Amino acid sequence: TSLQMLIFPELISMENQTRVTEFILLGLSSDPHRQIFLFLVFLVIYLITLVGNVVIMVLIRADFHLHTPMYFFLFHLSFVDTCYSSVTVPKMLMNFLAEHKTISVSGCIAQMFFILFTACAEVFVLSAMAYDRYTAICDPLHYVKKMNKRICFQLVSGAWAIGFSHALLNTVFSFNLYFCGPNQISHFSCELPHLLKLSCAETFTNQVVLLTSIVIFGSSSFLLTLVSYIHIISTIMRIHSAEGRHKVFSTCSSHLIVVGLWIRSAEGRRKAFSTCSSHLIVVSLLYLTAFFQYTKPRSVSSVLLDEMFSVQYSILTPMLNPIIYSLKNKEVKTAVRNILGRFRFLNQC
Repeated sequence: TSLQMLIFPELISMENQTRVTEFILLGLSSDPHRQIFLFLVFLVIYLITLVGNVVIMVLIRADFHLHTPMYFFLFHLSFVDTCYSSVTVPKMLMNFLAEHKTISVSGCIAQMFFILFTACAEVFVLSAMAYDRYTAICDPLHYVKKMNKRICFQLVSGAWAIGFSHALLNTVFSFNLYFCGPNQISHFSCELPHLLKLSCAETFTNQVVLLTSIVIFGSSSFLLTLVSYIHIISTIMRIHSAEGRHKVFSTCSSHLIVVGLWIRSAEGRRKAFSTCSSHLIVVSLLYLTAFFQYTKPRSVSSVLLDEMFSVQYSILTPMLNPIIYSLKNKEVKTAVRNILGRFRFLNQC
């Protein structure tokens, strides 16, 4: 339109070129037999993700013992993980079986928006969970006051608002992208870095906006989490008795990261690492792979690495979170037994 030409004059020189109206998602493999295998693998992963996160949300709503700030944040983490996985996996599963693996340009940009939205919301929900554990351990006398319903709601609302702002900012600037050349995306989803590679228009502004927003939002979330854990570890170091440390660790549950290093007994180390190591690995990989994927220079390109990183932070992390937070959590196990007990009682009646 004339308005677009006024705002983005570089489009004038491209008006006679053929505009791309759809993209082809090449996915993880072009081998038909391997695609069937990958379809089954990722279908199982997606079902585990959905079932695990939905079960956690239902348990938290159904059991009043879980109506605490920690489980309030866990509920929202499960919800955002469900949304995050559902943005990309269903389309990927369809493409494993489809002959024409296409997606419209508008559909691709919409998918990109929701990827940025849910990913950013997730890291800030994790930061809110870290702050909750910091308050519970470092300032337990004021925990009820500091983590009241209003504060919890504000933290979660802030996480969703920041995620929306981050996604909207990058999506608005993506409207100046013009696609007139190759329309094949060497990936299974429409992530912004892959779209920038295919644009015929100048992408310097988009790259600056993407890098700036990732650094600001990603770094702030990471620093909030890091500072919370530094205070937590400092508090634990001041607890001299083994029993006192054990109580702190049991309070901290699965959200505390490298605290096992500070337990002297072999049994204490084993329990701490069994509780915390898996969460440490998942959170670290989430930050590292996503940060590298979205901030690496365009000259650094590897299809295999891109796919591995994206599978890690967009597919595996949403599946692993409910497993980490439920398998070794006594309160969740108790809630499951209570729910099953109710069903058995109803069946007997």
